[in-house]
Amino acid sequence: MTNLVILVGRIARDPETRTTQGGTSITSISVVTDRPARKDGKTYKDENGYTAKESEFHRVTCFNGLGENVAKYCTKGQLVTVEGRIHYTQWEDQSGTKRYGCEIIADKVDFLTKGRTSSNDGAPDIDED
Repeated sequence: MTNLVILVGRIARDPETRTTQGGTSITSISVVTDRPARKDGKTYKDENGYTAKESEFHRVTCFNGLGENVAKYCTKGQLVTVEGRIHYTQWEDQSGTKRYGCEIIADKVDFLTKGRTSSNDGAPDIDED
């Protein structure tokens, strides 16, 4: 059995990092992907003459060293590839309503365009160890 996700998209907002009580560093990013929009099963042009697109936002969670590097080098608008797995969660909110969530737990993030460091000739691929 396999649970594998590969996303190529742009970072929708700057990374946010927090640390758990146990000392684990967690960095969250939102990656947006686009695909051609369809009406009646066919793609169509928008008012500017471009193929209309539908966007999806994906929550991505990076742990420890991977997360620290993503927080250090990534910025909003940067093109990245994310490899990881889908993780579903379920909880009850304060009113007792069941809630569900979905996120991508990243194993690898590749920087396809430059981020924060302009002196870098290209940030390296970063694997979580």
